[in-house]
Parts: sequence; C-alpha cells; structure tokens
Amino acid sequence: MRHRWDSLTFLHWPYAPAVVQDLLPAGLTVETYDDRAWVGLVPFVMHVSRPREQARPLFEFPETNVRTYVRDSNGLSGVWFFSLDADSLNAVVTARATYRVPYFWSEMTVESVGEVFSYTARRRWPGPHDAASQVEIEVAEQYRAEELDDFDHYLTARWTLFGTWGRRLLLARAEHPRWVLHRARVCEWRDDLVAATGLPEPEVEPIVHWSPGVDVSVGFPHWTR
Repeated sequence: MRHRWDSLTFLHWPYAPAVVQDLLPAGLTVETYDDRAWVGLVPFVMHVSRPREQARPLFEFPETNVRTYVRDSNGLSGVWFFSLDADSLNAVVTARATYRVPYFWSEMTVESVGEVFSYTARRRWPGPHDAASQVEIEVAEQYRAEELDDFDHYLTARWTLFGTWGRRLLLARAEHPRWVLHRARVCEWRDDLVAATGLPEPEVEPIVHWSPGVDVSVGFPHWTR
C-alpha cells in the first residue's frame, strides 16, 4: 500500500525494560536505549492508497498508535504496536485481518491553528470504551541534520513492523524518506491509551518531536524466519 503520514507528533516516555517485555509476544525482545525501554504515543493523519494509484486515497483518517521498539530472534529491529486507534472502521477491519495488528475504532480529530496542533481520540470498539487521549503541542524550529543524534533516530527511524498470527510472528517493511523533524513543546496532554495497553501511566513529561510527514510504501506482511 501507499501511505501518507501527515502532521505527526512523537511523544516518548522511558520504562523499565522488564515492564515492557512482559507485554511482548514470544520471539520479540525489547530494544533499549540507555538501559531504558521507550514507549511512544504517536498521533497523526493517515492517507492510504493502492500502489501507483494517483486518485483519491482509499482511506483518510486520524490515527494514534502506542508503540515500543523491539528485536526478533534474528536481531531484526522494528516496531511493536500495543494499540492503534483510527477514525475509520473499514481501515480497522482491513488492518486487523491483513497485518494482524491491534487496531481500534475511535472517534478522533486532528486540528491546527498556526503552529499549535491538537489531537483527540475516544475509543469506540473494541473496549475499553472509556479510553481517550488529548494532546496539544506547539511546533518550533526544524532540526538541522547535524543536530539529530542516535537517540532521535532510535525513536523515529523504524522500517519494520511486527504482528502475530496465533503464535507465529509476522513482519512488514516500510520505506520512506528521512524524517523532517521539528522541536516542539507540549501545551497539554491527558491520555488513557498508554495505560489501556497494560502499561503503567507515564510519570514524567514526554520527549517530543514533530514532523510535517512523509510518503510511505508498506509491503505485504510475511512470516519471520
């Protein structure tokens, strides 16, 4: 599929690796940075089209995912999604059936006024139905390439996603240009989506990045070796 991911905010919090590892399927190991696991809340706008199709996207909707970073038994690095909330029932059903990732149907908005971006989500199906998220950030200047370090790339530059089919692991590849990342500050955040995964609620202010977006090619899922 062809995707366009627009107006992304990356919010990240540190966790004890064992806490995150307990929620991962067999075959995946949490990938740490500075001896901490990192969990991200990532709201954005998703556009989905068929390969080589230039017409109106098949789907266009807000999405918010809760994710962490893992390696499989072969050492391949990638993303594990604890949850993905989307304001499109068709997209939720399709993604659950094909990529075997935990999509949820939610009522969501993404709005902007100048450099301030607001993201809201309230889960509809499946539960917990009271899970909600509200994030407001103010975007600042763009990072120069030489200002970005290994930690910035660890949090944002990911090219593989994992899913499960029964007890077997699936993976799919994603290709896109280098992220354009901006500094940003949190104006407001209230979130239940991280805790709804079984993780403790974040206890510190998040590390924040923002990007205007990228065009993405996502391959079909296949079994890991």
